[in-house]
Amino acid sequence: MSNLAVLHALDSAKTQWYHVTAIVIAGMGFFTDAYDLFCITTISKLLGRLYYYDPVNNPGKPGKLPHNVNNAVVGVALFGTLSGQLVFGWLGDKLGRKRVYGFTLILMAFCAICSGLSFGYSAKAVIGTLCFFRFWLGFGIGGDYPLSATIMSEYANKRTRGAFIAAVFAMQGTGIIFAGLVSMIISKLFLLKYETMPFQKNHVLSTQPEADFMWRIVLMLGALPALLTYYWRMKMPETGRYTALIEGNSKQAAADMGRVLDIDIQEEPDKVADFKASNEYSLWSREFFKRHGLHLIGTMSTWFLLDIAFYSQNLTQKDIFPAMNLVHKDYEISALREVFETSRAMFVVALLGTFPGYWFTVFFIERIGRFIIQLVGFFMMSLFMLIIGIKYEYLKDHNKWLFAVLYGLTFFFANFGPNSTTFVLPAELFPTRVRSTCHAISAASGKAGAVIGSFVVATYTLDGDADKIRTAMIIMSCTNLLGFFCTFLVTETKGRSLEEISGEDGGNNETGKTSK
Repeated sequence: MSNLAVLHALDSAKTQWYHVTAIVIAGMGFFTDAYDLFCITTISKLLGRLYYYDPVNNPGKPGKLPHNVNNAVVGVALFGTLSGQLVFGWLGDKLGRKRVYGFTLILMAFCAICSGLSFGYSAKAVIGTLCFFRFWLGFGIGGDYPLSATIMSEYANKRTRGAFIAAVFAMQGTGIIFAGLVSMIISKLFLLKYETMPFQKNHVLSTQPEADFMWRIVLMLGALPALLTYYWRMKMPETGRYTALIEGNSKQAAADMGRVLDIDIQEEPDKVADFKASNEYSLWSREFFKRHGLHLIGTMSTWFLLDIAFYSQNLTQKDIFPAMNLVHKDYEISALREVFETSRAMFVVALLGTFPGYWFTVFFIERIGRFIIQLVGFFMMSLFMLIIGIKYEYLKDHNKWLFAVLYGLTFFFANFGPNSTTFVLPAELFPTRVRSTCHAISAASGKAGAVIGSFVVATYTLDGDADKIRTAMIIMSCTNLLGFFCTFLVTETKGRSLEEISGEDGGNNETGKTSK
């Protein structure tokens, strides 16, 4: 079956300003996602000092979130994200990508603001309010994953599609940088305004009461990029592929994409009807599993295994940094100084390790291909984490800069590797009718791994115990190695149209093949 004119026009279009605009609009959602998810890392220790200091039973140590509370504060948004991915991914296929795209931003902005509020003064009231709104914040964030990836894949041409989807996801790296940068700037401003002293000199005055405003400001600022992007997101037309292949409206698809690409596109209603009729099978049909079953298992398993390690690393930086001697021990500094030093370390690691990896993927994904980047990334992450795990005591006590380099390299190869490609591949491998849902299922599988990382693996780092941190690193090394082998379940998509990859054009889908 020959391809539709509107699809051919999209696949062969030259890169133009509209593509850049789409990347920025979709990417700002991911900037917001990353900021909102990871800024909690910079302030969670401050919450412990403010609300859980026990001068009677534990007067010699700063307040610290109990393990279950820490896990809830850090991980509750991940449960929301998992739920939001499944719900909005399904709605994206049922109602259209654009129709539900704006709602995710409104939900994120509203819940980011409410995360800084408290319905009461007690620790229980503050943490309860925070966890409630961060769950729904995560719900909105979850919707952005399948919708942004699907929209970008369906807008892009086939020569640069992978780079465009990866560029949207690369805004996550920018969001992580700003999570550290904003926390660092605001905590510094508070330090300049209010006098501080180390905990070991004065247990009470080391935690400034004004710090209770600081963490709220950091969380509430996460609403700003979402609000700034909403208008432009609402102006985006529905994707031509959804309008033509799912709604069956060839006239509207040709008009929308013709306006976007500034060319005349033939309508071809008869061809649209043929395409629609030949791809009516559902997600749970035998036909789907025959054509795409291994791909779905592959995208789910690799994303699941990756996120166990990726979120364990990101969300436990506050515990790893003191062990690496990159920040002072909590009793040596004040509460705001601890936020500043944690934020600064997070900012540096993100800037030098995390951020470059995302953009290496953008620049090389169409040259090297998704498959090779993912294999190499998993292997290198496994290798560096194994080295850290085996030589942990030596690195911590005698060579902290080598420790920091190895730790940064794990972030680099996560992002110049599976953290980017597991986002790209589900947006390309599956047919239009179920593309958003399949991406959502894959992403939700990843968030299930993130939950394990933040609730199980992360508990090994909370007390700073060397043996437990070593064990956590070795566990993460093993999960990455499993991800390496599961990568062989997916195929290379570089340079092919979405319809050729998924078999929607009537060709045979090559589910069982890998890289060529």
